[in-house]
Amino acid sequence: MENEIVFKEALAPDVKLIKVKAPLIARKAKSGQFIILRVDENGERIPLTLIDWDPTEGTITLVFKETGASTKEVGTLEVGDRLHDLVGPLGNPSEIKFCGKVCVIGRGVAIAAAYERANKLKEARNDVTTIISARTAELLVYKEDLKKISDKFYIVTDDGSEGVKRYANDVLKDLLDSGEKFDLVYAVGAATLMRTVSEVTKPYNIKTIVSLNSLMVDGTGMCGCCRVTVGGKPMFTCVDGPEFDAHLVDFEGLRARIHAYDQEEKMALELLRENVNAKVRG
Repeated sequence: MENEIVFKEALAPDVKLIKVKAPLIARKAKSGQFIILRVDENGERIPLTLIDWDPTEGTITLVFKETGASTKEVGTLEVGDRLHDLVGPLGNPSEIKFCGKVCVIGRGVAIAAAYERANKLKEARNDVTTIISARTAELLVYKEDLKKISDKFYIVTDDGSEGVKRYANDVLKDLLDSGEKFDLVYAVGAATLMRTVSEVTKPYNIKTIVSLNSLMVDGTGMCGCCRVTVGGKPMFTCVDGPEFDAHLVDFEGLRARIHAYDQEEKMALELLRENVNAKVRG
């Protein structure tokens, strides 16, 4: 049945993987694209990166972190449940080709997207160096999968619980300073991660691509919610991206937009908790 969850797995605390029956999307999907889903008729529209897709099976794989009220609602769904609606694939596909030596960097839940990209770049015969980071070891998803496909593999954690106690941009800078050369760097994760990676690669004039995580509503360029400044010009992440030249992105503007509704999100979470408690008392 279309939009039905056929598989679910917990990858880390508050991080879930689901496979959803979506044959039309699975047939059209390409690397770098995303979907937008709603849990129910009144639900928020949630954009999620396509991590994998199987045209034969007719399924797509999504990974998300239960951060706000809406993603927590998605997390309550089980195998056999259906999403109310699902639209995609959206966004411009990535350019997957042979570049030579590439470095893929991901943090937290976005390591899943980093895996998708690293895997596709490896299939295109690139030499792949991967750097993954998280606050702590238990949040390192897709670790074993990335080890298998990476020519060089580095782990960093904020607390030093696995790998080294550093940040991904520090490891990248050490590699470049030691003479390592990359033809492409791809980074995905928080705006801070992407900005710091961009700052490291810019003096070396290395092509650097980032996948932006702007707030979205319709995903078709109509609402303007995902507006971002790139090269001094306004662009929409949903139709002009989601991938852009990192050296042209206004990361401060991006970060401000991402956090524009933090207060409203806190209120939505509190309302969700109250509703759950009411049902328990029920």
